[in-house]
Amino acid sequence: MEPLEDHGSRSFVEVINEKYSPENFPYRRGPGMMVVPTVVPQGSPMKDRLNLPCVLVLNGCGISRAGDQAEIAAFCAHVMELDLSHNKLQDWHEIRKIVSNIPNLEFLNLSSNPLAGMALELQCAEVFSRVRRLVLNNTQVSWDNVLLLTQEIPELEELFLCLNEYSCVSASNVVCPTLRLLHITDNSLEDWAEVRKFGSLFPSLDTLVMANNNLASIQDNKEILQLLFSNLRSINLNNTGLTCWEDIEKLNFFPKLEEVRLQGIPLLKTYTNAERRNLMIAQLPSISLLNGSVVMDSEREDAERFFIRYYVDYPEEELPYRYHSLVTKYGKLEPLAEIDLRPRCHAQVEVHYEEKVEQLSIRLDQTVAELKKQLAAVIQQSTHNMRLYYIGKGSAFGPEEMKFNNRALHSYSIQDEDEILVVPKTK
Repeated sequence: MEPLEDHGSRSFVEVINEKYSPENFPYRRGPGMMVVPTVVPQGSPMKDRLNLPCVLVLNGCGISRAGDQAEIAAFCAHVMELDLSHNKLQDWHEIRKIVSNIPNLEFLNLSSNPLAGMALELQCAEVFSRVRRLVLNNTQVSWDNVLLLTQEIPELEELFLCLNEYSCVSASNVVCPTLRLLHITDNSLEDWAEVRKFGSLFPSLDTLVMANNNLASIQDNKEILQLLFSNLRSINLNNTGLTCWEDIEKLNFFPKLEEVRLQGIPLLKTYTNAERRNLMIAQLPSISLLNGSVVMDSEREDAERFFIRYYVDYPEEELPYRYHSLVTKYGKLEPLAEIDLRPRCHAQVEVHYEEKVEQLSIRLDQTVAELKKQLAAVIQQSTHNMRLYYIGKGSAFGPEEMKFNNRALHSYSIQDEDEILVVPKTK
């Protein structure tokens, strides 16, 4: 469903009446659809009944106020998910009027509503208590308001705070013990001291997504990371400012970490794609998912062997800690022999014509016809008056006539020191 056109300030009640009225959807029925009874409050603008789904999407509808609360209660009692993103809600009291009359609400999306500088009072925050997933992206909601909401939502599981220009966050003595996912991408977090606070605030944190923050380093030691992020299973550090392998090594200190995303960081810019993946897999022995791809046991072994060979010639003082543990596991491996599997482009051959022998470099990507033109300039003979024979060095099969003008030379497997015999055609 496309968002309705913005006709200025509109109420929540007006929009649901317009979007879900029987005139617009006279036959709409299906899973998750609730047909509200015809009995409505006196004077209600609702006609007949509304076809309201339990997932209510009202994004971009110009909503700035709630409207009649009795009508919200009558028509939204069954609603479980509500998307109010890209509207004009800027008063927490109006949001409270909507949320307080939707008793089964578990998911609320308020993204891109102008909430910057709007004070949130305790009585407003309390009505969010049933919400489990809350999205506040691009609202510029203050961090103090975020803390108040997390304190008043006893079973909050997922919190989205992207694009809110946070450069620092404050700690709190009251934790949110149920939060599992924090999505805080595209902010201005640079100092790990700010990230550390998430561990204290959200002790059950399972997934931390903080891509597109210019985080400079991971500053804590093993003991602190184990204590603060004891349940962290997944972390996304894409497009952050990490520049040192020591920061990657510190990811091993998160005791339950098994999924990592590390694309677009400055540290990896000078490496090839294969080098990046191999070096990171070798550095992170407990990771089972790297940048969205499963790490198989065979890939891990190959990466660890690659890691040893990559650092084998480094000075002792520059070797990473992981190098020594892998040498203990596999031994000190010799570099792999470099084998060039690219097709040869040229060959140095002997051209025999009558009693003469000429050394000639020929291109192997050309055809027999093109070789004849090259030879014609050397032996001063017309291409129409020559027959060519290929004689492989050490071949047991004797000369092979090169009959077909369009055949490529590389198909003969010509090597250096092989021979080309030129014989005049008999009239």
